[in-house]
Amino acid sequence: MKLIDKYILRQFLITFVYVVFIFISIIVVIDIIEKLEDFHNMPATVEMIITQYYLNFIPYIANTISPIMVFIATVFVTSRMANRTEIVAILSSGVSYVRFLRPYLIGSSILAVITFYLINWVIPDANKVRVDFENTYIKSRYYFDQRNVHIQVAPEVYAYMESYDNIYNIGYRFTLERIQDGRLMEKLEAPRIVWDSTKNKWHIDRYMLRKINGMKEELSFHDGVDTTLNLSPEDFQSKHLFNEKLTLPELNEYIALLKLRGSENVQMYLIEKYLRFTYPFAMIILTVIGVLVSSRKSRRGVGAQIALGFVLAFIYILFFILSRAIANAGNMPAMLAVWLPNLVFAVIGLFIYRVTPK
Repeated sequence: MKLIDKYILRQFLITFVYVVFIFISIIVVIDIIEKLEDFHNMPATVEMIITQYYLNFIPYIANTISPIMVFIATVFVTSRMANRTEIVAILSSGVSYVRFLRPYLIGSSILAVITFYLINWVIPDANKVRVDFENTYIKSRYYFDQRNVHIQVAPEVYAYMESYDNIYNIGYRFTLERIQDGRLMEKLEAPRIVWDSTKNKWHIDRYMLRKINGMKEELSFHDGVDTTLNLSPEDFQSKHLFNEKLTLPELNEYIALLKLRGSENVQMYLIEKYLRFTYPFAMIILTVIGVLVSSRKSRRGVGAQIALGFVLAFIYILFFILSRAIANAGNMPAMLAVWLPNLVFAVIGLFIYRVTPK
């Protein structure tokens, strides 16, 4: 790596960290002001607020804004170099424009790899602590109020509860049915089912079991029994930001579980999965566009180019929000909708590169 590469890479990474730090500081201050009354009224200590909430809130916010911040950092560094005529000197020395882009690509690729690891493993674990803190101390207590709940717990096996108390983890009017080729083969009925946290099992109260074999039916009554089901109390707890609490392996497992159950919510988790792959590529694409729009010296100075960077970043955010809404609505395949902003901005970047004087 040549000296000029190290210079650009160092300036790019330092500026990125600086910009992220500034924006995070602003966001944290705003969040503290917004939640000040909640913090004052809650039983949590200052230490708990800092360690359980803000130390996990900061990486979450840093990851959320990182694609835009890398774009702004790129525009700031490149426009400053352009106004100092450093870029003219670099290109006049025989360095091609593509070669000039190399340190930016190296820097954005480093950030992309780090982001991919953080967003799929580190931040979900941090979100578990942060979201649980929010649910416990900030948000109102969640009560599961759905009725007549049907869940597929295994191939050909379906569970039903008339209602569920998520405070005491008790399901009422519980049935478990095994259906083959559209025919009911077995049916278990119990007045209630209770989660035993010491055994990590469900306890089914006195139950009736029906076994059907053609025209014959066998009916039997049994005492309570402990059993395991592909079902847990978490299925009935608040799903507030639940998708952001799952690591990539956990997210894949949960998607498979939702598909087994035929759940309608699987689209939301597929979107979350695809988004985690688009973020790293967005950082690289936005970095290249940032260089292209700010590498020429402007008579209006660095401020105008930085302002242009903010405008383009704002457009990207709007496009990103719109594509996510389209994906959630199911009007377009989730993968295509999520990748659409990156694809469009990649085309925009290619067009700008074609028309930019080399």
